[in-house]
Amino acid sequence: MKMEITVAEVFDIINEIRQQPQSLFEMIRENVQETVGQYLSSLMDSEMTHFLGRRRYERIEEKDKNHRNGSYQRRFTLKGIGEVDIHVPRDRKGRFNTQVIPRSKQYEDSIREDVSIMFLAGVSTRTLSMMSERLIGRRISAGEVSKVSKELHGAVEAWRERDLSNESIKYLYIDGTNFSMRVDGSVEKVPVLVVIGVTEKGHRTVLGLQSGDKESATGWREMFKDLKRRGLVGSSVVLGIMDGLPGLERVFMEEFPKAKVQRCQVHVARNILAKVPRKLKKKIADEVRSIFYASSRKKAIQFFKEFKTKWENELPSAVKCLEKSLDSCLTYLQFPEEEWVCLRTTNVIERVNKEFKRRTKPMEIVAGERSCYMLLTFVCLKMEVHWRSKPIGKVPKNLPFLKKLAEDNFTQLS
Repeated sequence: MKMEITVAEVFDIINEIRQQPQSLFEMIRENVQETVGQYLSSLMDSEMTHFLGRRRYERIEEKDKNHRNGSYQRRFTLKGIGEVDIHVPRDRKGRFNTQVIPRSKQYEDSIREDVSIMFLAGVSTRTLSMMSERLIGRRISAGEVSKVSKELHGAVEAWRERDLSNESIKYLYIDGTNFSMRVDGSVEKVPVLVVIGVTEKGHRTVLGLQSGDKESATGWREMFKDLKRRGLVGSSVVLGIMDGLPGLERVFMEEFPKAKVQRCQVHVARNILAKVPRKLKKKIADEVRSIFYASSRKKAIQFFKEFKTKWENELPSAVKCLEKSLDSCLTYLQFPEEEWVCLRTTNVIERVNKEFKRRTKPMEIVAGERSCYMLLTFVCLKMEVHWRSKPIGKVPKNLPFLKKLAEDNFTQLS
């Protein structure tokens, strides 16, 4: 059939495009969707021809003959094209199953991958559902987003249980954080234990994520045993950086007898200042900083003795708190000087915990332990990519002044 269009109609179309330029792209999109739908339908029709062994209307003599039985219409979503109408052929005996577009598939794999990435990056299921119609021309329900994300559970467990025997780990950062998680129909605060390792080359990697009570020595012991079961060489670990969680230091020393403990100076300083009157907080904080940032252990001990003599009568609780933790706060001085900044505190793992909270904040409540592991694994992998260019103790060549800046401003030399 020949299609004709008048000059007046052409001018009407041009005027419409001038007034609404977007309409041109809508027309193009509709034509592309129609053409792609026809192409896929034709491809499946050819597949049916191959399945039956004869073309349409071709007769053959067979006892067990099968015939075409029309088609049914359905929709399929393609990335960059949107939702297209297709006609899936049927046979009378119901034996034909197309491989071009399987019956259960509603969109192509790349869309599923994109949805998973957006969900892991922090877009909630409801927001994704609203965005999907604008992005791909079809609304993906919140349930579909959750279903797509569940397909990642296997990969997440494989990463959590990966072999560590090839990792040469010298330092461990240890901490835990709490999440609001749905458990057995109710919302509970569930702690997740986190361990970050530092290799001989200074690269950081998340070694373990495991649900457990961070206040329990038993929970940490199970965590350390699990790391060793996966291949972590306990004798290679020489330092553990942690805060003062009950029982953690003792369990760590038992599981890694060759390692020393570095107590987080930030946590200790907070504990000290909690025992100091408001008007003296700044003064005490400066003096504690002088002790922690001394250039050697000898000077740190000297500054502490001066601090003790000065404040023992007025602030005995604060002095006792510092004295009790002093040795473990100065352990970092036994290691290479270029690594001191990173070994003084648990900032490395606190940053990861902060990213965990940022990712789970839009959700308010995590659906369960598996969902929590999936989200945290994505955050960990993203952080590891960031860490690759920033090994511990290595100052970028284009920023040589950083080391001097730290020494001039944060290290007590006299």
